[in-house]
Amino acid sequence: MEREIKKVFTSLPHSGRHWDILIEALGSQTEIARAAHDDTANVINGIKDADTAILAGDISREVLDASLCLRWVHCDHSGVNNSAHPEIFQRGIFLTSSAGRSASVLAEHIFFLMLSLIYNSRLLEQQQRDHNWNNLYRESRGLYSKTIGIIGMGHTGKALAARAKAFGMNVLGYARSIQSASPGADRMWFADNGDTINELLAQSDIVVLTVRLCDETYHLINERTLALMKRTAYLVNMARGAVVDENALYKALLSKTIAMAASDVFTQEPLSNDSPLWDLPNFVLTPHCTPEVPDLALSGLNIICENIRRYREGKELLNCLTARDVYTRNR
Repeated sequence: MEREIKKVFTSLPHSGRHWDILIEALGSQTEIARAAHDDTANVINGIKDADTAILAGDISREVLDASLCLRWVHCDHSGVNNSAHPEIFQRGIFLTSSAGRSASVLAEHIFFLMLSLIYNSRLLEQQQRDHNWNNLYRESRGLYSKTIGIIGMGHTGKALAARAKAFGMNVLGYARSIQSASPGADRMWFADNGDTINELLAQSDIVVLTVRLCDETYHLINERTLALMKRTAYLVNMARGAVVDENALYKALLSKTIAMAASDVFTQEPLSNDSPLWDLPNFVLTPHCTPEVPDLALSGLNIICENIRRYREGKELLNCLTARDVYTRNR
């Protein structure tokens, strides 16, 4: 069944060529309202009678409550757990994201973190400062032939799997459903089949989190699951901070339950100055930032424009969340 787009509200900051692409996709018959994403009063005013919202960030509960006619909300970024309000799904509103627009560089970032752990970059830097010529790697081995376990086989997980195979790694994967199966994985488990992450954790030398944060995945990595990992294993979190119980992770690193960990994401961002994670010698962090793909705005627009077409034609939307993705832990 075809669907109409009569009025769109957008907070995208685009101009020039990028704005023209969006206007062309929407068509001349579509009314457009626009405001800066942080201008809450004008966002509410513009969105209250819009049927479609294309947003630079998440939709707050305040803005959602003010919207009377919304049928589709698109958030132009990847992890949209802060938009996955129960009311979105209760009202039957489509919620989509621009997941995948940065998958290639996120996979690179994961390799940076894995290699930082493998090559003990923190100690290497200290040795350089100390003018200390010492072989750090007598007992260590590179990524080649190691087993990587990827929890979350979406865009980034699949990109990571392909790169891991190029490095000669054995790839294990865990996904929600068989629809997320990856040809880059040597073995996969699926939540919808009743599988757990337990076998993957036990077999992996490096566990990487690229899973969506929702109520199902909140504190997926905790004291129990960390204890299932090899004592020589590494954990890398490129998902969202709350997928990991950070207190349990700190204790596991301190007690050497696992060998090392790295993360680009944290439950509280910026990471609190008094967080004990800062000073752990076996922990590497980056401040939730990654180098961009060559044209990030265009990558997001390609997804948006394709979804505009699909929405009007009544087809399944790209990156469309379901009630299973609801996130209430931060409410």
